[in-house]
Formats: sequence, C-alpha cells, structure tokens
Amino acid sequence: MRARAWAALSLLFAAAGLNAGEVTFATLDAEHTRLGFELSTRWGQTLEGRFHRFEGRVLRLADGRHQVLLRMETGSIEIIGHPRYTKIARSERFFDADRHPAVTFRSQPYDPALLTDGGELAGELSIRGVAHTRTLTMQPPACARPGFDCEAVATGTVSRSDYGMDDWKLAVGDPVVFVLNARLRENTGQ
Repeated sequence: MRARAWAALSLLFAAAGLNAGEVTFATLDAEHTRLGFELSTRWGQTLEGRFHRFEGRVLRLADGRHQVLLRMETGSIEIIGHPRYTKIARSERFFDADRHPAVTFRSQPYDPALLTDGGELAGELSIRGVAHTRTLTMQPPACARPGFDCEAVATGTVSRSDYGMDDWKLAVGDPVVFVLNARLRENTGQ
C-alpha cells in the first residue's frame, strides 16, 4: 500500500514537471518582467531584442536550495524599433522560431543567498536545440527581497556561433548579451 502511494505521488510530481521534494516557490510576474538581449552591429549600433512571451518559475528543492526554470518563446521576439530585423531574428537565419519555438534555461541548484548577495548562476541554456552550460551574473539587489520588492537583474554573454546562428556575421557581432530583469510572484498555494 505504501509503495503504491509513493508511486502515485511520484507520478503526480512527474505530471507537474517536478521531482519529489521540489516545490514551486515563485513564478515570473509576466507583466513586470523584461527578458531580452542585445546585439551590436559592425557600425557601433546596439540592437535591443525582447521576448514578449515567456514563463518561468523558481523551485525550492528538498535540500533548501533553489532552481530557476525559464522558457522564452522565439516567435514573440521583437527587435525594438526595427520590424525588418524582427522578421530576420525570428527566421531560420537566426532563432528559427518555426522549428525551435523556445529558448530555455535551467539553472543548477543554488543557495537562495545568491539573490541577496549577487554572484554567478550557472545553468543549461538551450537555443535552436543546442544546449551548453552558461553562467548568468546576478547583480547585487536594490532591496532586501529581490524579485519581489525590486527587480532581480541578471546578465550573461553567449556566442551566437555556439548555437548555429552563423548568419548576419557581416552586419552583427557574434556576442549576444542576455539581460533579465525579473519580478516574481510568490506561490501562496504551496
């Protein structure tokens, strides 16, 4: 009987995308969060990109550490002020939104003090079906409860060529700087 109960509980967690002992601590506040990136052109211009549709959550693990899960929809990308570049960014020449509808990031488990102290947050970043371990730098916060009372800010630079985004090389530099300004909603149901 007890084995059946554990099996049922494990199935329930698996259906929710969680492992036993993981609890969704907070979710991204989509209305007040900005997830984007910056590209530099060969002419010194900075292009700002934004993901308009995304989801994310912070898990509290059984050992007290946290883990971030992000999913950003590539079909929602906009290059601010440049409709033509927006179309190219979504095309097979760049993010390939039709075949690869999302950019995902799954952090490694981390101590919650990272948000209040700042520091490095490592995790797996997947773009166009290619995954690499990358690091985001969490900025020191402007308040005592980052994410809730102020933005939690993280940045990280990746190489486009590492993810098969080799087009546009004559016009746009290889580095892509991800900029995440996150606000959270506490999960009060857990």
